[in-house]
Amino acid sequence: MRAGIGFTLAMAVVLTGAACSGDDKPAAQSEGASPVVASPSPTAPPEHPFTGRPVATRRPVLAVKIENTHAGKPQIGLRSADVVYVEQVEGGLTRLMAIFSSKLPAQVGPVRSARISDLHILPVFGKPALAYSGVQTKMIPFVQKASLFDVSDSRAPGAYVRAPGRVAPYNLVGSPRKLLAKAPQATRAKDIGFVFSDEPPAGGTPQKTVNVRYPAARFAFTWSEDQKRWLVTQDGEKDMAAEGGQQGAPTIVVQWVKTDRSEFHDFTGSYTPLVHTVGKGTGVVLRDGQAYRVKWSRASEKEGTVYTMADGKPMPFARGQVWVVLASRKPVAP
Repeated sequence: MRAGIGFTLAMAVVLTGAACSGDDKPAAQSEGASPVVASPSPTAPPEHPFTGRPVATRRPVLAVKIENTHAGKPQIGLRSADVVYVEQVEGGLTRLMAIFSSKLPAQVGPVRSARISDLHILPVFGKPALAYSGVQTKMIPFVQKASLFDVSDSRAPGAYVRAPGRVAPYNLVGSPRKLLAKAPQATRAKDIGFVFSDEPPAGGTPQKTVNVRYPAARFAFTWSEDQKRWLVTQDGEKDMAAEGGQQGAPTIVVQWVKTDRSEFHDFTGSYTPLVHTVGKGTGVVLRDGQAYRVKWSRASEKEGTVYTMADGKPMPFARGQVWVVLASRKPVAP
């Protein structure tokens, strides 16, 4: 099924001063007067590399695998994530990998199993903590060798609880603070290629709603001028948060990637898609009610993804949460 997007797509600083000859002498300072010292300009707090918002310190990174079907909604804690990745999984459905660092919610979930594509995305964060619940047996050696700290429910059981009112396996909820306590050496947030700006660049196309399709899931991202966010609708229903309100973000990146079958499959025989996030491709960035055609490139798994506009300049994101929707124009069949 074809994924679709519904749209057609200095300030100069001048220094001046009075010239003086070699015979000129500086004016004498009044006797007893204190020297005049210019007050330093206030320094703005540094930007967080994941959100572009001011941050005092950079904290460790926690990645969490989160259920993304109707059975697991409303999701808990997702609105506090810095970055949300949407990945295709078996059966043409999708699952999320949420990245937390600048803000930690009290709980996050439902926590579900990891996939091979996660292991190819995570190295850009250094060696983060990964919270998940189980993997296919054949994939265990890959997880053990991966650049991450394993804080799954089998490695850190005390960091998880079963949420009342939900049915297993959609009721496993983790505590981000307890999870990170089990990974004290997790890498702190660092540059992953994102660039931010307060104002949108020129060259965008006004857009109200953008649609993205997977073999068994469909998304609509609709701009809310009141909230200054793209609100998420999935499979025709508003994607609501457990904390209240609709899921959404100031920036949505629709990144067209190659997806093919991995060597892994579930118990029904449905193959796990392998999402290729290293290389080059095209995409669309949504911000401030506009859509921008971009190119993306990622030289290696340890390097960030660079998004550029038609003129070759970096595409700046709006400050705040970023969704990276990894979709394929020709998605692999389930």
